[in-house]
This record gives sequence, C-alpha cells and structure tokens, in this order.
Amino acid sequence: MFPVETHELTKRYGQLVAVDKVSLTVRPGEVYGFLGPNGAGKTTTLRMLLGLVRPTSGTIRLLGREPGHLDGIGALIEGPAFYPYLSGRENLRVLARHSGCPPRRIDIALDLVDLTERAGDRYGTYSLGMKQRLGVAAALLKDPKLLILDEPTNGLDPAGMADMRRLIRRLGAAGKTVLLSSHMLGEVQQICDRVGVVSGGRLIAESTVAELRGGARLRVVADPVDEAAALARSLFGEDRVHVEEGALVLDVEAGKAAWLNAELVNAGIDVSELGVRERELEDVFLELTHVG
Repeated sequence: MFPVETHELTKRYGQLVAVDKVSLTVRPGEVYGFLGPNGAGKTTTLRMLLGLVRPTSGTIRLLGREPGHLDGIGALIEGPAFYPYLSGRENLRVLARHSGCPPRRIDIALDLVDLTERAGDRYGTYSLGMKQRLGVAAALLKDPKLLILDEPTNGLDPAGMADMRRLIRRLGAAGKTVLLSSHMLGEVQQICDRVGVVSGGRLIAESTVAELRGGARLRVVADPVDEAAALARSLFGEDRVHVEEGALVLDVEAGKAAWLNAELVNAGIDVSELGVRERELEDVFLELTHVG
C-alpha cells in the first residue's frame, strides 16, 4: 500500500486545466518532493489530496483510503494560522482539545520542531520561521504516518530555511512519510528521496533525485577546443561529447579522466583544466520544462 497514490487526477476551472491527469505514488518512509514553479498546480493537487477541493476526474488513495479521511495524516497547506495573543503551547492546546489529541502530544510536537524553549511566548512575537515550525508541530500533534507540507520554507530567511530542512530530514529519518511541494530546486535536491516534477499542471517526470540528475560528467578545458572535441568524439561517440561555454562536457564516467587527459596531451592538445561536473537538479528541471 502506498501512502499516496493518484491516477489521472484532474482539476478544471471552466476552460482552465489546473491539474492535468497527474498519476503519482509516494512510497512508505520517503521524503517526496513535488517540484514545480509557482502556478504549476502543486497546491491544487495537495488540496485535492486532503479533500479540500473536489477533483474533476481521477482517483486518490491516502493510506489506502479515499480523501476526506484524515486519520494518520498531518498537513500544513498555504501557511499556518494561529491566535496571535496565545502562546505556541496554548495554540497547540486548543488544537489538541478540538481534535481529541492526548495533551502529552503537545510537548512531544514542540520538541520535534525545536520550539520547547519558546513555547510559552505569544505567537505574535514569533519569527516567520518559528511560525512555520509551529505549523509543522500542529500537523504532528496526532503522530501522523503521512505528513503533507505545502512550500514549508516559503518566505523564510536562509537560517529559517536551513532549520526547516533539518526538521524535514529528521522526520524522514524517524520513519515518517513526507510529501512536500516546493519551487526551491536546491531545497528538494538536499532533502528529498524522490521527486515528481510538475509543469503546467502535468507531471512530466518522477524519479529519484540521483536518477534525474544522471551520472557525473567530465568537464575539460583544452586548446584548441575543436581538435579536442573531435578526438573525444572519436573515442566516446558523437552524442556523448558537447561543447559548452568553450569547454568540453563529456557524458562519461569519472574513471576515464586520466586516460582522456593522456590521449589529449599525446595528440598535442593543451589541457588546462579537467574535472568532474555533477548536474544540478536545476539543470534537469530547465531541460524538462523547456525554460531558459
């Protein structure tokens, strides 16, 4: 059983197709990044998962059940909302009482998000990062198996973003299944096990971060570059050698670096730089979405 599974999930608003036949799976115990630019349909998809928006067509299963049954599910969608004049702990106490959650879960949730020391302070005095963490604490009150987070680092400063990334990694390491939406490519690359890339409401790729990025590539600065490219293509094939910004980029394993260097030098070609270059998730995203 997958914690999250959709099949051709679609949402139309008149002629506008906000989500277009999205079929995705989130596996138990993984941190899954739902990646796409603002307006790509991420939040609409998450709201359909939680039963907040009715799909036009398609199916959803969360923890083996249809949407609307939120047992075992915690969520933070479009930012937290709390009483500003109550403390963090008092806000969680209100939520716990309303949801029938045991009071002991309040301190556990505060500890998980590193807010224990500031739990007695009024929510209105919290920084944006602390407010986001309290929102995650609220989502953790019922000790959910599945946590759904919509842009959890949105609007945070670098320190707040780092805190949130560490928190999400800890939750994943503790066995929680986490589905998070984000337009922050670096964030997803650092904390997610698998990624679904969405553009224009459509899921255009779903894989591990490592698989999407592909293997490492060699970057060679050589002179003359045309002769170096011709030699490299004769060794590895036309489709594995590219010239980018005056340097060779080769889709070959790093272990070939010393041999390639020797071949170029023996051919009278000067090599001033040779190193391993790993593709960033941003490069893959731009290729997939044809942006830039």
